Amino acid sequence: MIGEMLHGDYTQLVNPELLDSVTNYECYKGLYSSFNTHNMHEIGYSLNRQFGPEEWTLYKGLPLYNFVDNHDVERIASQLEDKEHLPLIYAMEFAMPGVPGVYYGSEWGMEGKKEQGSDDSLRPRIHKEDLVENELTNYIAQLAKVRAGSPALKYGDYLQLAIAPDVLVFQRRTNEDRIIFAMNCGDGEFTAHFDAQAGCGIDLITGDSVDFGGGLTIQGKTAMIIRTEEVSLP
Repeated sequence: MIGEMLHGDYTQLVNPELLDSVTNYECYKGLYSSFNTHNMHEIGYSLNRQFGPEEWTLYKGLPLYNFVDNHDVERIASQLEDKEHLPLIYAMEFAMPGVPGVYYGSEWGMEGKKEQGSDDSLRPRIHKEDLVENELTNYIAQLAKVRAGSPALKYGDYLQLAIAPDVLVFQRRTNEDRIIFAMNCGDGEFTAHFDAQAGCGIDLITGDSVDFGGGLTIQGKTAMIIRTEEVSLP
């Protein structure tokens, strides 16, 4: 059972006696705002505060509901100032701790803003014949497939590895799986230097090999979900 909670202590509702999950509005705001302002320190702060390795962090192990839009807020395709960030924000949503959700129609890149105080434009009727698969649709489908096959993305802990205004790199890990997520929302490539504890890996989004030697080079407006070389899962 899932609930809607705008602010406050999520553990007041997410616990064995009440709900399984609630909406993670703190990270919702941090996601779109970090992309629009080119300031990954905002979402990085929220993720560290909620799920980081320190004992004091707030929500380790809680399956909070992640989203980039819903029935009450502007569609993410309208919210983002750069439409090329759409795949990247979904990649981060699917890689960060919690349970990712996709608001109906947004997987097609549908836009929608509140008009004259009404939410009607956020909740249109959709006709199947009007929908045409596109690159975003297929990309989100691939993200869902990657997450379904990764214990680390579903249940793993969280550790930030590198951060810059346009870049966020973090690790998700369980005993059987280890994933490094790397994203660069800037136009130019960026080389992130951190201890990957591996020489190479496989980007599960593209299937390409990734070399950590000399740092991890992340192309502009690119996200990677890298399974490190020591993991052997089917």
